[in-house]
Amino acid sequence: MKLYTYEESGNSYKVRLLMSFLNIDCEKIDVDLMQAVQHQPEFLAVNPRGEVPVLVDDNLTLRDSAAILVYLANKHGCEPWWSEEAGEQAAIMEWMAFAASWVQYGVFTARAIVSFGISGNGIPHEFNEDIAPSTIRGKRSLEILDEHLTSREWLACGRPTIGDIAVFPYVALAPMGNFSLDSYQAIVGWLERVKSLPGFFPIAGLDDADYRK
Repeated sequence: MKLYTYEESGNSYKVRLLMSFLNIDCEKIDVDLMQAVQHQPEFLAVNPRGEVPVLVDDNLTLRDSAAILVYLANKHGCEPWWSEEAGEQAAIMEWMAFAASWVQYGVFTARAIVSFGISGNGIPHEFNEDIAPSTIRGKRSLEILDEHLTSREWLACGRPTIGDIAVFPYVALAPMGNFSLDSYQAIVGWLERVKSLPGFFPIAGLDDADYRK
């Protein structure tokens, strides 16, 4: 099993985090996004989208973090991270979709612009994106998430799932995009619960949001 990854990519981190929770070993191949290695012909032959993570497991190649999370959680025992019940699967996927939409085009994009000086989302580094839309989406996504977590400990199914893993990284790193989490105490509590899970390890920026500035 091979994982194409980048240390500071939150989407790559999601997969590496689940692998740590499940004690999965694999060969990790670094793709330096800041040097635009993802846009070079050698990597584009692996993933024409020019994105990480990419998982290669025998004859199967998966090029999306959500698809990889579902695959690994299914392959390595389902619960607690996944489920065999249709309603729970849908509940988990709802939050994975939230991560790929509201979070991705909100706090993810703001982090990319503020701390890395790029637009992210597959856009060439030299493109200058307006931060205003991501700030609006980011603030609203944090409000939605905080309200949901006010009455529950986990996003779905009453337990940690890959839905939590999908949403966690870029919300936890939101301060790198100039979002304060001080007003979202339900989120803060949830982040701490994720961090307390056996096998958790941090990504750069969790303890120092200004390390790239």
